[in-house]
Amino acid sequence: MSFSVFPSPFLDAFSVLVEQLAALLQPLFAGASTAAAVVLFTALVRLAVHPLSRAAVRGQEARVRLAPQVAALREKHKHRPERLQRAVLELHAEEKVSPLAGILPGLLQVPAFLLLYSLFSSGDRMAGHSLLAAPLDARWADTLGHGGPFGAAGLVYLALFALTAAVAAYQYRRTRRQLADGPQAPTPQALAKVLPLLSFGTVVTVAFVPLAVGLYLVTSTTWAVVERSLLTRKGPQAERGLAG
Repeated sequence: MSFSVFPSPFLDAFSVLVEQLAALLQPLFAGASTAAAVVLFTALVRLAVHPLSRAAVRGQEARVRLAPQVAALREKHKHRPERLQRAVLELHAEEKVSPLAGILPGLLQVPAFLLLYSLFSSGDRMAGHSLLAAPLDARWADTLGHGGPFGAAGLVYLALFALTAAVAAYQYRRTRRQLADGPQAPTPQALAKVLPLLSFGTVVTVAFVPLAVGLYLVTSTTWAVVERSLLTRKGPQAERGLAG
């Protein structure tokens, strides 16, 4: 199935970049060098947005710190929604808290995701590249017709599912613990129940995208979990170490 939101010359240039990264990694990863290039590309994207991820964590901590003041404003202006909105915006501006800080890291990764999806869904452009026995431009459903879920290609996907599920389970427990412990910004009850389950969305997504895109998602999600764990550790030493 061919898919692209980018013009062909743009995809050709990106294809060359991936192939150059694969050639650089070929002595270490041999036939899996293109898969390794996807992982390296993901790491470079995550490094590029890391300053925004740090700002997002600081913004979340600031919103938690300001939650009692926001609650007081809601009580004070509960019959004047427009005045409440202005008061909350003024409070955030005074504390230098941006409402966009939490979503910018994710938004800026969308082009990278679409690039990989377009490249590995655009016909024969990346045909012949694989991770072990699984083609990078194939989907999990394709492996079911060639050896089944426990065939050579199917086992690659099972390993990817297991890794994704392990990361999602860790994030699920961590989110549940954060919602239950410590001061948190006000969260609607329904959202508080659903929010931890969103971690498992990646497991489902990996099953329906090309394998290369699945590698991007798994690498990016794992990076995000580790990065956030380090950024939210107590004490300045951890944050200085990550910044270094």
